[in-house]
Amino acid sequence: MSSTNLDAAALARKERLAQLKSLKRKQASLEEPSPSADTPSAPTTSAASPPSPTSKDVSHLLSGRNYSIVDRAPKMGFASAPTEGATTLESLAEQIAEQTLEARQAEEADEKPIDLFSLQPKKPNWDLKRDVEKKLKVLEAKTDAAIARLVRQGIEEKKKEKEKKEGKGVEEKGEGVEGDLAKMVREREKEQEKEEKEAEDMDVEE
Repeated sequence: MSSTNLDAAALARKERLAQLKSLKRKQASLEEPSPSADTPSAPTTSAASPPSPTSKDVSHLLSGRNYSIVDRAPKMGFASAPTEGATTLESLAEQIAEQTLEARQAEEADEKPIDLFSLQPKKPNWDLKRDVEKKLKVLEAKTDAAIARLVRQGIEEKKKEKEKKEGKGVEEKGEGVEGDLAKMVREREKEQEKEEKEAEDMDVEE
């Protein structure tokens, strides 16, 4: 870049700075109240008057980065965040970190060892109960046989008592009902003995 171009650029910069200073001075003069503003007969200020035709349009010389041409005042800050509505590297990094954390937590939950204390164990006597049930069947058969035997004995005792009290005629009268009952008891006793024998045979085979 030649020295001529550098000099021209420096002069242009100086002109822009001078114009900016003049604009700031005009702005300050407009904001200051005039001494005759309190009197009712004072003429209206010239702030509302259109700019003089001699003033130059310098809007094309201002970048608008730090100075608002519309408000004719310096910008004090951002109206909104510069990254509002835009996808930034920081937001992408946060999303990736959250996804990684969720995936790691899911893997840890899947790989968690089984808690042996939380499992429901079988009752300690479940196998004993299985073996005892077979023996109980034999005992039930013996119990039924004993009950039948006691019933038969009771019937015979009652029969003898009736023979003593009422005599032979009464004995013949009640012989039919009591005889049938005694017969049923004997048949039941035989069945119980048969079942008991079969259960014992099953135990021997096991």
